[in-house]
Amino acid sequence: MSAGAPGPSPAADGEPLLGQAELEALLGDAGHGGDDGMRRVVGAGLVAYERLPMLEIVFDRLMRAMTGSLRGFTGDNVDVSMEGMSSLRFGDYLEGVPRPALLAVFRVEEWDNYGLLVVDSALVYSVVDVLLGGRRGNAAMRVEGRPHTSIERALAERLVSVVLDDLSEAFKPVSPVRFRFERLEVNPRFAAVSRGGNACVLSRFRVGMEDRGGGLELVLPYATLEPVREALLQQFMGEKLGRDSIWETHLGEELRLTELALDVVLDEQTMPLSAVLSLRRGDRITLDASPDAPVKLRCNDVDLFEGDLGRRKDRLAVRITRELRDAAVVAAAVEG
Repeated sequence: MSAGAPGPSPAADGEPLLGQAELEALLGDAGHGGDDGMRRVVGAGLVAYERLPMLEIVFDRLMRAMTGSLRGFTGDNVDVSMEGMSSLRFGDYLEGVPRPALLAVFRVEEWDNYGLLVVDSALVYSVVDVLLGGRRGNAAMRVEGRPHTSIERALAERLVSVVLDDLSEAFKPVSPVRFRFERLEVNPRFAAVSRGGNACVLSRFRVGMEDRGGGLELVLPYATLEPVREALLQQFMGEKLGRDSIWETHLGEELRLTELALDVVLDEQTMPLSAVLSLRRGDRITLDASPDAPVKLRCNDVDLFEGDLGRRKDRLAVRITRELRDAAVVAAAVEG
Protein backbone atom coordinates (compact mmCIF):
# COMPACT_ATOMS: atom_id res chain seq x y z
CA MET A 1 0.00 0.00 0.00
CA SER A 2 1.41 3.42 -0.92
CA ALA A 3 2.35 5.91 1.73
CA GLY A 4 -0.34 8.43 0.71
CA ALA A 5 -3.23 5.95 0.63
CA PRO A 6 -5.16 5.60 3.87
CA GLY A 7 -5.42 2.11 5.25
CA PRO A 8 -8.34 0.40 6.92
CA SER A 9 -9.58 2.02 10.14
CA PRO A 10 -8.12 0.23 13.15
CA ALA A 11 -10.38 -1.23 15.78
CA ALA A 12 -10.03 -0.58 19.48
CA ASP A 13 -7.62 -3.53 19.92
CA GLY A 14 -5.40 -2.39 17.05
CA GLU A 15 -6.73 -4.87 14.45
CA PRO A 16 -8.19 -3.47 11.18
CA LEU A 17 -11.99 -3.47 10.91
CA LEU A 18 -11.90 -4.80 7.32
CA GLY A 19 -9.30 -7.00 5.71
CA GLN A 20 -8.02 -6.65 2.16
CA ALA A 21 -10.28 -9.43 0.87
CA GLU A 22 -13.32 -7.81 2.48
CA LEU A 23 -12.47 -4.43 0.96
CA GLU A 24 -12.16 -5.98 -2.50
CA ALA A 25 -15.50 -7.75 -2.05
CA LEU A 26 -17.13 -4.46 -1.06
CA LEU A 27 -15.60 -2.18 -3.69
CA GLY A 28 -15.30 -4.75 -6.48
CA ASP A 29 -12.42 -5.51 -8.78
CA ALA A 30 -12.57 -3.61 -12.07
CA GLY A 31 -9.85 -5.78 -13.57
CA HIS A 32 -12.08 -8.86 -13.64
CA GLY A 33 -14.88 -7.20 -15.61
CA GLY A 34 -17.44 -7.69 -12.83
CA ASP A 35 -20.02 -5.20 -11.64
CA ASP A 36 -18.59 -2.38 -9.63
CA GLY A 37 -19.05 -3.12 -5.93
CA MET A 38 -19.75 0.47 -4.91
CA ARG A 39 -22.43 0.68 -7.61
CA ARG A 40 -24.08 -2.36 -6.08
CA VAL A 41 -23.96 -0.68 -2.66
CA VAL A 42 -25.62 2.44 -4.06
CA GLY A 43 -28.17 0.37 -5.95
CA ALA A 44 -29.08 -1.48 -2.77
CA GLY A 45 -30.29 1.82 -1.31
CA LEU A 46 -32.99 2.27 -3.94
CA VAL A 47 -36.54 2.15 -2.68
CA ALA A 48 -38.19 -1.25 -2.87
CA TYR A 49 -41.69 -0.25 -3.92
CA GLU A 50 -44.56 -2.16 -2.38
CA ARG A 51 -46.60 -4.63 -4.36
CA LEU A 52 -50.26 -3.97 -4.99
CA PRO A 53 -51.94 -7.39 -5.33
CA MET A 54 -55.27 -6.01 -6.51
CA LEU A 55 -53.54 -4.16 -9.35
CA GLU A 56 -52.54 -7.49 -10.87
CA ILE A 57 -56.21 -8.52 -10.91
CA VAL A 58 -57.16 -5.19 -12.50
CA PHE A 59 -54.61 -5.68 -15.28
CA ASP A 60 -55.81 -9.23 -15.83
CA ARG A 61 -59.34 -7.87 -16.27
CA LEU A 62 -57.94 -5.24 -18.65
CA MET A 63 -56.21 -7.92 -20.74
CA ARG A 64 -59.43 -9.92 -21.15
CA ALA A 65 -61.48 -6.78 -21.85
CA MET A 66 -59.05 -5.60 -24.54
CA THR A 67 -59.16 -8.98 -26.25
CA GLY A 68 -62.87 -8.54 -26.91
CA SER A 69 -62.96 -4.80 -27.59
CA LEU A 70 -60.00 -4.82 -30.00
CA ARG A 71 -61.58 -7.65 -31.96
CA GLY A 72 -64.60 -5.42 -32.47
CA PHE A 73 -62.41 -2.41 -33.21
CA THR A 74 -60.25 -4.07 -35.86
CA GLY A 75 -62.61 -6.77 -37.14
CA ASP A 76 -59.70 -9.19 -36.91
CA ASN A 77 -58.70 -12.06 -34.64
CA VAL A 78 -56.88 -10.27 -31.81
CA ASP A 79 -55.01 -11.92 -28.97
CA VAL A 80 -53.86 -9.80 -26.02
CA SER A 81 -51.35 -11.12 -23.50
CA MET A 82 -49.62 -9.50 -20.55
CA GLU A 83 -45.84 -9.72 -20.68
CA GLY A 84 -45.15 -8.47 -17.18
CA MET A 85 -45.52 -5.80 -14.52
CA SER A 86 -42.69 -4.01 -12.75
CA SER A 87 -41.90 -0.96 -10.62
CA LEU A 88 -39.33 1.61 -11.65
CA ARG A 89 -38.64 5.31 -11.61
CA PHE A 90 -40.52 7.42 -14.09
CA GLY A 91 -37.39 9.15 -15.40
CA ASP A 92 -35.69 5.83 -16.08
CA TYR A 93 -38.68 4.68 -18.11
CA LEU A 94 -38.80 7.82 -20.27
CA GLU A 95 -35.10 7.46 -21.08
CA GLY A 96 -35.71 3.97 -22.45
CA VAL A 97 -38.80 4.65 -24.58
CA PRO A 98 -38.03 3.45 -28.13
CA ARG A 99 -38.56 5.84 -31.02
CA PRO A 100 -40.67 6.31 -32.96
CA ALA A 101 -43.50 5.66 -30.52
CA LEU A 102 -46.73 7.43 -29.67
CA LEU A 103 -47.18 8.45 -26.05
CA ALA A 104 -50.79 9.05 -25.04
CA VAL A 105 -51.25 11.20 -21.94
CA PHE A 106 -54.50 10.57 -20.10
CA ARG A 107 -56.06 12.21 -17.08
CA VAL A 108 -57.78 10.55 -14.14
CA GLU A 109 -60.17 13.23 -12.97
CA GLU A 110 -61.44 11.38 -9.91
CA TRP A 111 -57.87 10.96 -8.65
CA ASP A 112 -56.69 14.36 -9.95
CA ASN A 113 -53.60 12.96 -11.67
CA TYR A 114 -52.23 11.59 -14.93
CA GLY A 115 -50.95 8.42 -16.55
CA LEU A 116 -49.23 7.32 -19.74
CA LEU A 117 -50.09 4.80 -22.46
CA VAL A 118 -47.30 4.09 -24.95
CA VAL A 119 -48.07 2.49 -28.33
CA ASP A 120 -45.02 1.21 -30.17
CA SER A 121 -44.59 1.76 -33.88
CA ALA A 122 -45.19 -1.91 -34.76
CA LEU A 123 -48.68 -1.80 -33.29
CA VAL A 124 -49.44 1.55 -34.95
CA TYR A 125 -48.49 0.17 -38.38
CA SER A 126 -50.46 -3.03 -37.73
CA VAL A 127 -53.63 -1.15 -36.73
CA VAL A 128 -53.36 1.13 -39.75
CA ASP A 129 -52.85 -1.88 -42.02
CA VAL A 130 -55.86 -3.71 -40.59
CA LEU A 131 -58.24 -0.73 -40.54
CA LEU A 132 -57.32 0.38 -44.06
CA GLY A 133 -57.83 -3.03 -45.67
CA GLY A 134 -54.44 -4.71 -45.57
CA ARG A 135 -54.32 -8.34 -46.64
CA ARG A 136 -54.42 -11.01 -43.99
CA GLY A 137 -51.26 -12.96 -43.39
CA ASN A 138 -48.96 -10.13 -44.51
CA ALA A 139 -46.80 -8.32 -42.00
CA ALA A 140 -47.39 -4.59 -41.72
CA MET A 141 -45.06 -2.46 -43.82
CA ARG A 142 -42.69 -0.50 -41.61
CA VAL A 143 -40.71 2.54 -42.63
CA GLU A 144 -37.86 3.07 -40.19
CA GLY A 145 -36.88 6.54 -39.11
CA ARG A 146 -39.90 8.52 -40.36
CA PRO A 147 -42.40 10.22 -38.03
CA HIS A 148 -45.99 9.04 -37.87
CA THR A 149 -48.42 10.63 -40.29
CA SER A 150 -51.63 12.39 -39.28
CA ILE A 151 -53.69 9.38 -40.40
CA GLU A 152 -51.61 7.05 -38.25
CA ARG A 153 -51.94 9.39 -35.29
CA ALA A 154 -55.73 9.65 -35.73
CA LEU A 155 -56.14 5.87 -35.85
CA ALA A 156 -53.81 5.48 -32.86
CA GLU A 157 -56.00 7.92 -30.88
CA ARG A 158 -59.02 5.73 -31.59
CA LEU A 159 -57.05 2.70 -30.38
CA VAL A 160 -56.04 4.56 -27.19
CA SER A 161 -59.65 5.55 -26.50
CA VAL A 162 -60.75 1.92 -26.73
CA VAL A 163 -58.00 0.82 -24.33
CA LEU A 164 -58.79 3.61 -21.83
CA ASP A 165 -62.47 2.64 -21.83
CA ASP A 166 -61.44 -0.93 -21.00
CA LEU A 167 -59.12 0.36 -18.28
CA SER A 168 -62.00 2.30 -16.71
CA GLU A 169 -64.11 -0.85 -16.74
CA ALA A 170 -61.28 -2.90 -15.24
CA PHE A 171 -60.94 -0.50 -12.29
CA LYS A 172 -64.70 -0.35 -11.71
CA PRO A 173 -64.82 -3.05 -8.96
CA VAL A 174 -62.06 -1.20 -7.09
CA SER A 175 -63.22 2.39 -7.60
CA PRO A 176 -65.53 4.10 -10.12
CA VAL A 177 -63.09 6.06 -12.26
CA ARG A 178 -62.80 7.45 -15.77
CA PHE A 179 -59.55 7.55 -17.75
CA ARG A 180 -59.86 10.40 -20.25
CA PHE A 181 -57.50 10.79 -23.22
CA GLU A 182 -55.86 14.22 -23.22
CA ARG A 183 -53.13 14.42 -25.87
CA LEU A 184 -50.75 12.44 -28.04
CA GLU A 185 -47.00 13.10 -27.94
CA VAL A 186 -44.06 11.78 -29.96
CA ASN A 187 -41.29 13.24 -27.77
CA PRO A 188 -40.95 11.60 -24.33
CA ARG A 189 -39.89 14.93 -22.80
CA PHE A 190 -43.34 16.36 -23.52
CA ALA A 191 -45.06 13.37 -21.91
CA ALA A 192 -43.60 13.86 -18.41
CA VAL A 193 -46.67 13.41 -16.22
CA SER A 194 -44.60 12.86 -13.07
CA ARG A 195 -41.21 13.80 -11.64
CA GLY A 196 -38.29 11.73 -12.84
CA GLY A 197 -37.51 10.30 -9.40
CA ASN A 198 -41.08 9.26 -8.60
CA ALA A 199 -42.03 5.60 -8.61
CA CYS A 200 -44.41 4.19 -11.18
CA VAL A 201 -45.96 0.87 -12.17
CA LEU A 202 -45.18 -0.36 -15.69
CA SER A 203 -47.28 -3.08 -17.30
CA ARG A 204 -46.50 -4.43 -20.76
CA PHE A 205 -49.11 -5.94 -23.07
CA ARG A 206 -48.63 -7.75 -26.37
CA VAL A 207 -51.34 -7.33 -29.01
CA GLY A 208 -51.21 -9.94 -31.73
CA MET A 209 -53.25 -10.00 -34.97
CA GLU A 210 -52.17 -13.13 -36.84
CA ASP A 211 -48.76 -12.20 -38.31
CA ARG A 212 -49.05 -8.59 -37.20
CA GLY A 213 -49.07 -6.89 -33.85
CA GLY A 214 -47.08 -4.83 -31.40
CA GLY A 215 -46.76 -3.71 -27.82
CA LEU A 216 -48.68 -1.51 -25.41
CA GLU A 217 -47.13 -0.13 -22.24
CA LEU A 218 -49.25 1.34 -19.44
CA VAL A 219 -47.46 3.60 -16.95
CA LEU A 220 -49.23 4.61 -13.74
CA PRO A 221 -47.30 6.70 -11.18
CA TYR A 222 -47.76 5.60 -7.59
CA ALA A 223 -48.99 9.13 -6.84
CA THR A 224 -51.86 8.53 -9.27
CA LEU A 225 -52.81 5.31 -7.48
CA GLU A 226 -52.54 6.82 -3.99
CA PRO A 227 -56.31 7.56 -3.60
CA VAL A 228 -57.09 3.84 -4.04
CA ARG A 229 -53.93 2.45 -2.45
CA GLU A 230 -55.80 0.79 0.43
CA ALA A 231 -58.14 -0.96 -2.00
CA LEU A 232 -55.22 -2.11 -4.18
CA LEU A 233 -53.49 -3.69 -1.18
CA GLN A 234 -56.29 -6.26 -0.89
CA GLN A 235 -55.53 -9.84 -1.80
CA PHE A 236 -58.80 -10.50 -3.65
CA MET A 237 -61.70 -8.52 -5.08
CA GLY A 238 -64.28 -9.29 -2.38
CA GLU A 239 -62.02 -8.72 0.58
CA LYS A 240 -63.62 -5.42 1.51
CA LEU A 241 -67.07 -7.08 1.50
CA GLY A 242 -66.15 -9.88 3.90
CA ARG A 243 -68.05 -10.13 7.22
CA ASP A 244 -67.55 -12.19 10.35
CA SER A 245 -70.97 -12.57 11.97
CA ILE A 246 -69.54 -14.32 15.06
CA TRP A 247 -67.15 -11.45 15.73
CA GLU A 248 -69.86 -8.86 15.09
CA THR A 249 -72.19 -10.54 17.61
CA HIS A 250 -69.45 -10.76 20.21
CA LEU A 251 -68.44 -7.14 19.67
CA GLY A 252 -72.05 -5.98 19.96
CA GLU A 253 -72.54 -7.84 23.25
CA GLU A 254 -69.34 -6.42 24.71
CA LEU A 255 -70.27 -2.89 23.69
CA ARG A 256 -73.62 -3.18 25.47
CA LEU A 257 -71.76 -4.17 28.64
CA THR A 258 -69.32 -1.28 28.43
CA GLU A 259 -69.52 1.21 31.28
CA LEU A 260 -69.47 4.93 30.52
CA ALA A 261 -69.05 7.80 32.93
CA LEU A 262 -71.68 10.57 32.59
CA ASP A 263 -70.96 13.97 34.10
CA VAL A 264 -73.90 16.01 35.44
CA VAL A 265 -73.16 19.66 34.70
CA LEU A 266 -75.07 22.07 36.95
CA ASP A 267 -73.51 25.26 35.61
CA GLU A 268 -70.52 26.56 33.68
CA GLN A 269 -68.79 29.89 33.95
CA THR A 270 -65.57 31.46 32.70
CA MET A 271 -63.07 32.81 35.23
CA PRO A 272 -59.74 34.55 34.76
CA LEU A 273 -56.72 32.40 35.46
CA SER A 274 -55.64 34.83 38.18
CA ALA A 275 -58.95 34.28 40.00
CA VAL A 276 -58.53 30.51 39.81
CA LEU A 277 -54.96 30.71 41.15
CA SER A 278 -56.11 32.89 44.04
CA LEU A 279 -58.72 30.39 45.27
CA ARG A 280 -58.10 29.12 48.77
CA ARG A 281 -59.69 26.63 51.07
CA GLY A 282 -63.06 27.94 52.26
CA ASP A 283 -63.71 30.19 49.23
CA ARG A 284 -67.10 29.93 47.57
CA ILE A 285 -67.99 29.84 43.90
CA THR A 286 -71.54 30.98 43.26
CA LEU A 287 -73.42 28.97 40.64
CA ASP A 288 -75.71 30.90 38.36
CA ALA A 289 -78.45 28.27 38.49
CA SER A 290 -81.74 27.91 40.32
CA PRO A 291 -82.79 24.64 42.08
CA ASP A 292 -85.30 23.83 39.31
CA ALA A 293 -83.00 24.72 36.38
CA PRO A 294 -82.28 21.86 33.94
CA VAL A 295 -78.89 20.15 34.03
CA LYS A 296 -76.83 18.61 31.24
CA LEU A 297 -75.47 15.07 31.04
CA ARG A 298 -72.09 15.00 29.32
CA CYS A 299 -69.79 12.21 28.14
CA ASN A 300 -66.29 12.84 26.84
CA ASP A 301 -66.97 16.60 26.53
CA VAL A 302 -70.07 15.92 24.42
CA ASP A 303 -73.48 17.07 25.69
CA LEU A 304 -75.86 14.13 25.31
CA PHE A 305 -79.01 14.83 27.34
CA GLU A 306 -80.81 17.47 29.33
CA GLY A 307 -82.72 16.60 32.50
CA ASP A 308 -84.14 17.66 35.85
CA LEU A 309 -82.19 17.18 39.04
CA GLY A 310 -84.05 15.53 41.91
CA ARG A 311 -83.85 12.86 44.59
CA ARG A 312 -84.82 9.22 44.66
CA LYS A 313 -84.88 7.76 48.15
CA ASP A 314 -81.53 8.79 49.65
CA ARG A 315 -79.72 9.42 46.35
CA LEU A 316 -79.52 12.32 43.94
CA ALA A 317 -81.10 11.48 40.58
CA VAL A 318 -81.50 13.03 37.13
CA ARG A 319 -84.58 12.50 34.98
CA ILE A 320 -83.77 12.82 31.28
CA THR A 321 -86.18 15.15 29.50
CA ARG A 322 -84.54 15.82 26.12
CA GLU A 323 -81.83 14.50 23.80
CA LEU A 324 -79.37 17.17 22.74
CA ARG A 325 -77.76 15.39 19.76
CA ASP A 326 -78.70 12.89 17.07
CA ALA A 327 -77.88 9.28 17.96
CA ALA A 328 -75.53 8.80 14.98
CA VAL A 329 -73.66 12.00 15.79
CA VAL A 330 -73.34 10.95 19.43
CA ALA A 331 -71.90 7.56 18.47
CA ALA A 332 -69.32 9.16 16.20
CA ALA A 333 -68.37 11.72 18.86
CA VAL A 334 -67.95 9.06 21.57
CA GLU A 335 -65.78 6.92 19.29
CA GLY A 336 -63.58 9.94 18.55
